[in-house]
Amino acid sequence: MPIARTRIPLILIALLALALPAGADAAQTRKKSIWGPAEVNGVSQFPIYKDLGVGIWQDRINWSDVAPRRPANPRDPSDPAYRWPAELGPAIAEARRFGIRTALVLSQAPRWANGHRDTRFVPRRPKDFADFAYAASARYPSVRLWLIWSEPTRRENYRPLISERRDRPLTRKMKRAPRTYARILDASYASLKSRSRRNLVIGGNTFTTGHISARNWIRNLRLPNGKPPRLDLYGHNPFSARRPLLNRPPLGHGFADFSDLDLLAKWVDRWLGRPRGKRGIKLFLSELFWPTDQPNHEFNFWVTRRTAASWLTDALRITRRWPRIYTLGWYSLYDDPPNEDGDEVLRGLLTDRGRKKPAYWAYKRG
Repeated sequence: MPIARTRIPLILIALLALALPAGADAAQTRKKSIWGPAEVNGVSQFPIYKDLGVGIWQDRINWSDVAPRRPANPRDPSDPAYRWPAELGPAIAEARRFGIRTALVLSQAPRWANGHRDTRFVPRRPKDFADFAYAASARYPSVRLWLIWSEPTRRENYRPLISERRDRPLTRKMKRAPRTYARILDASYASLKSRSRRNLVIGGNTFTTGHISARNWIRNLRLPNGKPPRLDLYGHNPFSARRPLLNRPPLGHGFADFSDLDLLAKWVDRWLGRPRGKRGIKLFLSELFWPTDQPNHEFNFWVTRRTAASWLTDALRITRRWPRIYTLGWYSLYDDPPNEDGDEVLRGLLTDRGRKKPAYWAYKRG
């Protein structure tokens, strides 16, 4: 999903972080992950995450921002060309202090790497992205979870990409996008594993629908030698306008929402688990939320706060009980602040002013 950096009323949230309710924190587990700020007005938000039982905090690094010019030594994080975000290192350390791991999405390409085009265009050489991944791992050695590109099945995030014709196999030109991505993913896997065997590489990173469906994307993730790319976990963002229950009728068209995760797992087994013998690849669900209260600029639906809480309870129950799901990520901690069009996305466990919504308690209990 597009990342909207919110402008949250700072004093109210700072007070919230300092005045957490009495009572035990939820048990922390890697099954629960979240997107949200590391601090607000100088006050850490990790006490809130701990109260919720969060085991993984997620953030992103845009290659185009970190390396606006080509590094002379691209695997060396101290190369003068790199401009690492000043706030990220302290945030990772703060997360560790509260017993929370960090997962980082690596995305976007600088102009020097992709032929001087928009950052959504992939690098000409997969090795350049892989070198950047190595440098990021060296810069943040305590991070073990690495997502390779965000929702590359959507033209808003990844190019070149030619939209599929629904319910038909991809043409040769349409296959270019998943096959280019497969090379980037496999090169990044080799690079990150050479830095540390403990690194876990999350690939695929599909969206419920997409300009290329999840099914067609998975089926066509192939290297030039015909084999699937290497990965440890399969990433998917299973947004849905229906209650999350497995074994429901599929959405169809190769799409996969939360209720289709059992079907998605079969696709992953069929096309990515072979011939490497890696059946049962776990699913890393990076992003999920249900917008509440009002129409919004991202989705064509919204639900009540109680419905969002109820559906989140169901999603977390399935996540907790089904070993195939590695984690479920909620996006995000806070609602977007009001905008002049009145179509802000109310996606948070907390309002933009820091009030707990029913989903806060559902997430904590989950």
